[in-house]
Order: sequence, then C-alpha cells, then structure tokens
Amino acid sequence: MLFFDPLYLLFALPGLVLSLWATFYTKSTFGKYSRVRSARGLTGAEAASIMLERSGVRDVRIQRTPGSLTDHYDPTSKTLRLSEDVYDSSSLSAIGVACHEAGHALQHATGYALLGLRTTLVPATNIGSTMSYVFILIGFFLHKPQFILWGAALFSLAVLFSIITLPVEWNASSRAKKAMVECGVVLPQEQGGAASVLNAAFMTYVAAAVTALLTLLYYLVRAGVFGGRRDE
Repeated sequence: MLFFDPLYLLFALPGLVLSLWATFYTKSTFGKYSRVRSARGLTGAEAASIMLERSGVRDVRIQRTPGSLTDHYDPTSKTLRLSEDVYDSSSLSAIGVACHEAGHALQHATGYALLGLRTTLVPATNIGSTMSYVFILIGFFLHKPQFILWGAALFSLAVLFSIITLPVEWNASSRAKKAMVECGVVLPQEQGGAASVLNAAFMTYVAAAVTALLTLLYYLVRAGVFGGRRDE
C-alpha cells in the first residue's frame, strides 16, 4: 500500500486500543449513572454553583453549551460551560462532571500552577502540532530524516501538553470528590457513583497522553534517533 509503514502499527495500535477502551468506558459509566438521580435533586449547574459559592469563588459564570460531554472551564473568561446533558440534569453523572469543571475554576482561583502552565501552552501547542505535520510529511516524501526530527521537536509540545494535563485533571477531580460531599451537593453514599464517572473520564486523558507519546517515539525512530531506519 502506497506510503503505508508497517512500523507505524507497532506504535499506533496500543494507543488506539487504549483510546477506544477509554471512550467506551467513559460513555458507559456516564450512561449508567445518568440514570441515577441524586437524592437532593440538584442539577449540574446548581451543584457547580453551590460548590463555587461555598468555596468563596463568586466571579465565575456558568453557561449552557451545545453538544454532549463538551463541558469545560475557560480560564480566560472565567466561564464554566456545561453541556445540555449536564447543565439541566440531576443525575450523579451530571453532578460529577459539573463539580469536576468547578474544580478547574477552584484551581484557577487558588493559582494552581499546572493549570496556568497548561493554559499558557495552548497557543504554542496548537501551532506546533499543525506545523509538525508539515515538516514530517516533507521528511517522508523527500526522504529527509532531519525534517522528521524537526517535526518531532514541534510535536513534542503536544506530548508535553498531554502529560501536564494528567495532574491537572486528576487534581480537579480530587477537589470535586471532596467538595461535593462537604458542600452537601450529594450524600456520602452517593459520592462513589459520581466519582466513578470522573475516574472513567480521566482514562481518556491517560489514553491521549500514551497515544501522543507513542506517536512521538515513532517519529524519532523514523528520524534515526534510536538507530532505527532512516529515510535516506
């Protein structure tokens, strides 16, 4: 097959399998606890608002955003955006996700360093990721390992971003798991269900980091950094 490299499968397949499993695990866990209504009957938006209010954070807006599992916190505008499945739902899944995003707002309010670093890296990561493929494709087509190496250097920004994301997401979930009970958003016996959703979602970030790292290693091997095959 034209331009097909069997070596790529060796690096891509583990990440692909992990990503597919993580996606299935997250959706199935979210679906399971989306059918379990919280005892207090709070919606995701209400839960996030209470968590922020009782933590002393009062300058964050909570908005509804289209899509499914599109929830995120925007530190540039101090806006917590919750998907329709989370904003209006009173399920344990919705409350877990909403409180997780509120956890990012708490990170921002308390000056959590890794969140600031990740936010700072976003522009460079976006540019680096796009340009990396340009150099890598040129290297493959022209049989120039140096270009692949330059592309790998740019792609390493995406790898760094995905690695930094892991402690950021884990910390936000840890804050949420603790605060949702302390703030009375869920009962202690319900915390396990909401926490299961957050633990499952975290695996998608692990899969993304593993995939990015394996892709970088593939590029480095093709560039000859580890004494592998060189395209010259």
